[in-house]
Amino acid sequence: MTRDVPRIMNLSRRNGADARAGAGPMEEPGDAPVLRAMGLSRAYGEDESLVRAVEEVCLDVPAGQTLAVTGPSGCGKSTLLQLLGGLDRPTDGEVWLGGRRIDHLGERALARLRRRAVGFVFQAYHLMDELTAAENVQLPALLAGASPRAARVRATRLLARVGLADRARHLPSELSGGQRQRVAIARALVNKPLVVLADEPTGNLDSAATREILRLFEELRAAGQTLVMVTHDERVAAMADRVISMRDGTLADDTRLSGGDRGRLGALLNWEG
Repeated sequence: MTRDVPRIMNLSRRNGADARAGAGPMEEPGDAPVLRAMGLSRAYGEDESLVRAVEEVCLDVPAGQTLAVTGPSGCGKSTLLQLLGGLDRPTDGEVWLGGRRIDHLGERALARLRRRAVGFVFQAYHLMDELTAAENVQLPALLAGASPRAARVRATRLLARVGLADRARHLPSELSGGQRQRVAIARALVNKPLVVLADEPTGNLDSAATREILRLFEELRAAGQTLVMVTHDERVAAMADRVISMRDGTLADDTRLSGGDRGRLGALLNWEG
């Protein structure tokens, strides 16, 4: 059976055009941070079963910064990332993206904004098994209203950028874990997002694949892409400009790394353990 992603997505192209017309422009952030959380909280349940996953977090992420979010399992890291990217809604507080408050947007407006302003990279990749690598990368562009030709061009360039030009027609099942994660990163970049949010991007990878992803993230950092990465991996944290640690849903520490600190990355990239 022949797959025809552009044909399938024709309706989404029209919807994307309508979405852009109805979503309103992103405000020029000027000196404002690309991403801002103000008094951000997320609670689940009630009474004795109440769980405060994130509590009163205030955070500014400037344009071009690479931020690593660390802390023990269950401390609220992934919940914070989901709140910042509009995948979950806060119980209290505000989220601002590109100078625009997003936590109060309706579901359709929020989905439109996520498509064009946020790139997500997940530990489990979340690729569509029935689509090739190129089609997986094209899909967000088509959903955002790009023409099939423009989507193909972007996908081709990005797959070359992540070193997978020769794997464009392969299905995810035909790719290694590191290759699938590189496809996921290319997909996250296809709409030129303001920020890329990565949740444990090396968590399912062996050491060799982890080094591949770290090198790619370092290239993105050097190119000025704003990155926020949740991680348990000290190698990922070492490449960041800034590391925050969480405890029990709150920010426990905020450290800015110097060039010397990031210089440890070269040794970490050769780590074999």
